[in-house]
Amino acid sequence: MRDIFEQIADDIAKGPVDAVQAAREHTKRNLPKRFYERVSVELKDDVFAVLLDGRSIKTPGRNALVFKDEVIAEGVAAEWELQEEEIDPGTMPLTRIAHSAIDAVEEKFAEVADEITRYAGNDHLCYRADSPAELVGRQTAQWDPVLSWAEKLLGGRFKLVEGIMHVAQDEAVTAAYRAELDKYDALQLAAIHTVTSICGSALLALALAEKEFDADAVWSAAHVDEDWNIEQWGQDEEAARIRRFKNDEFNAAALILVGAPEES
Repeated sequence: MRDIFEQIADDIAKGPVDAVQAAREHTKRNLPKRFYERVSVELKDDVFAVLLDGRSIKTPGRNALVFKDEVIAEGVAAEWELQEEEIDPGTMPLTRIAHSAIDAVEEKFAEVADEITRYAGNDHLCYRADSPAELVGRQTAQWDPVLSWAEKLLGGRFKLVEGIMHVAQDEAVTAAYRAELDKYDALQLAAIHTVTSICGSALLALALAEKEFDADAVWSAAHVDEDWNIEQWGQDEEAARIRRFKNDEFNAAALILVGAPEES
């Protein structure tokens, strides 16, 4: 068990998108057998610990797998409980984000925050299509409200460009974005990093963390272009599988940032 999580932990250090791919690749390898019968969550020293047969779980860095939030601990426990004959890290996105936060982000908070901020300086929402009109309209409808909110929060304007030619954003705006990240803890920052990488947008990730836009709206906004292409050309089976995998990773990050979705 530890070997496969250690391998994925090495990939997580490269960034959440790489971690998604790494977990998919690891699912092709021999997986360790499930060795425990019972999974539980216990309050210990004001934090919630995930236990296997009453024993604490360690991260690949040999840190305790504990959480301030009981909902997140229960979510991690559910991932362990759902493992059947083998333990498949590819089906455990919440556990992997937690490992990343505890083993890496806790010690390298500033570096991770700086990396997220670099996305804000080159954010996907700032690069617009010039045609066809329907795609332009969809981008405007879903992206402009996020940009307007971010500009009010950060006290500056984002420059938009048609096409993919890089445009440098105002340093004062990106500095204001970076300052916003300091109020989050390591687990939340790891989740913001995950959402940023999957969506290609640090602004969407912050909008989710600030609970300004819900998870469905953020996921939809992040996939305006992809959804348009699917409508025009269809989607092959492998692309659909990758999208489902990323959606699972996204939902795990959203649980950390906004909690469990309300039941309808």
